Amino acid sequence: MVMSAKRALRSIEQPLTRVASGMVLLAVVASADADSLNCPCKVVKVTDGDTVHVLDRSRKRHKIRLGGIDAPEKDQAFGRRSTQNLARYIAGKSVSVEYSKRDRYDRIIGKLLLDGRDINLLQVKDGFAWHYKKYQNEQSDLDRVLYSSAETEARGKKIGLWSVPAIAPWEYRRARRQ
Repeated sequence: MVMSAKRALRSIEQPLTRVASGMVLLAVVASADADSLNCPCKVVKVTDGDTVHVLDRSRKRHKIRLGGIDAPEKDQAFGRRSTQNLARYIAGKSVSVEYSKRDRYDRIIGKLLLDGRDINLLQVKDGFAWHYKKYQNEQSDLDRVLYSSAETEARGKKIGLWSVPAIAPWEYRRARRQ
């Protein structure tokens, strides 16, 4: 019985290794399509849980909207805590910014990386932002899977905004407009 379990485990390990290698390759290829600022960029302001201001090496200021996520509005439940969580990671620090577009307000829609760690993803993992599925087609396949899984895990653990019934920011904004 033990030998057959070991054989079964080995038969699973090999395909999983191939899948993991493919995901890493996919991440490298996907990031090759993204633009980046003249970084490292210093974070000079954390506006809310999904918006920051950075200075690039030439001291030009850029407003960055974190792509793939949507955090609570400032006056919404967990809005302040989401901002604090983001600031805890990056306020005053040097980050890299990957992006491929600007929004209608001319903000860069980007991914912040601190020492190679995806800060946008950390906001979702920590339970302080939603994976913004409305725009998931703008993410790489790998990021789409990672962000969605992170939200599912945070919801399951009931951490951060998932510890109480939460209203999604896009629903909150729509209700305020009406």
